[in-house]
Amino acid sequence: MNFLHSYHPDPIIFSIGPLQFYWYGFFVSLAIVLGIVVAQKLGKKYEIPKQQILDLAVYVIVFGFIGARIYDVFLEFPYYLKHPLDIFKVWKGGLAIHGGLIGGALAGYYFVKKNKLNFWLTADIVAVAIALGQAIGRWGNYFNQELYGLPTNLPWGIPIDFLHRPLYLYQNANYFHPTFLYESILNFCNFLFLLFLHKKRLLKKQSKVLALGNIFLVYLANYALIRFVLEFIKIDTTPILFGMRFPQLFSLLLFIFVVLGLRYKITKAKN
Repeated sequence: MNFLHSYHPDPIIFSIGPLQFYWYGFFVSLAIVLGIVVAQKLGKKYEIPKQQILDLAVYVIVFGFIGARIYDVFLEFPYYLKHPLDIFKVWKGGLAIHGGLIGGALAGYYFVKKNKLNFWLTADIVAVAIALGQAIGRWGNYFNQELYGLPTNLPWGIPIDFLHRPLYLYQNANYFHPTFLYESILNFCNFLFLLFLHKKRLLKKQSKVLALGNIFLVYLANYALIRFVLEFIKIDTTPILFGMRFPQLFSLLLFIFVVLGLRYKITKAKN
């Protein structure tokens, strides 16, 4: 933690002539690769071919990426209206996970229907990969000095350059909450929990509580709760609705909807 407390991250790993390689792109790429590997290994236990998982990943990643960018542009629309070319500068950050989930889910649904796969089983497998990917990808936000939280005196607070702070706000603060780290740790815990649920299902074979689709819903509920809680300390610009930050309100509604859906599925399976 002392390292984070004193280190000032640089978004660029290295440069070769005019080419610049960014930490953000590195962590996103690493998240994708490891997510696919985990999904393939898990898919093998359900007798789903590796190539099919890889083909699915292409659909989910491409359209999830597009959805994540569109969602972020929506949240920061006044800025992008003034700087339209920045919409394409994705290496500088700006991928909203809620939009990624929507885009990826739509693409995944199309793929599984086209290839006659079980949608809910596929979603259960993909959920594990996404949770791991989120845990890794959040470190890209650290090197871009974005998605940090309120000022703090805690020993694990991170320094943020004045250039990356909200205009005229917190100019006298020294350290800020590393919300990227909180979310990374919580997402990794979510990943481990989802793996545990898959292991329980595979051992029992017939489990009404762990019926197909329930693991995916658990992922959504956990992540919605994570985002809802962390939004209390985030200070990045976002629309405010009903006195709440838009991602927080979206997460709350998603959590309620998913928990009710999960309860309905479990109750119906037991009857």
